[in-house]
Amino acid sequence: MNALINYLLDNLMLDFQGDLSMDLVRDFLRDDRSRDAEQLRAKLLETRSTSEMMITLADCLKEHVRTGINEDVIREQLRMYTES
Repeated sequence: MNALINYLLDNLMLDFQGDLSMDLVRDFLRDDRSRDAEQLRAKLLETRSTSEMMITLADCLKEHVRTGINEDVIREQLRMYTES
């Protein structure tokens, strides 16, 4: 049973429901003047799309499935994405 559980966890695919457009991200970050928000806006302007961010975020969050995904983990992963 443990081998099956490990296999399932190792091959789990994480995805996000719905479409996250650039306009929607701008709306979410409109009043946020934090360094993280500014860097994310700049990175998204550079890539001109949210799809790379979403794929990268889902892939990185997969590593945290065993220990838990929470707001701090997502914030840290977004920070790492903007700095890459």
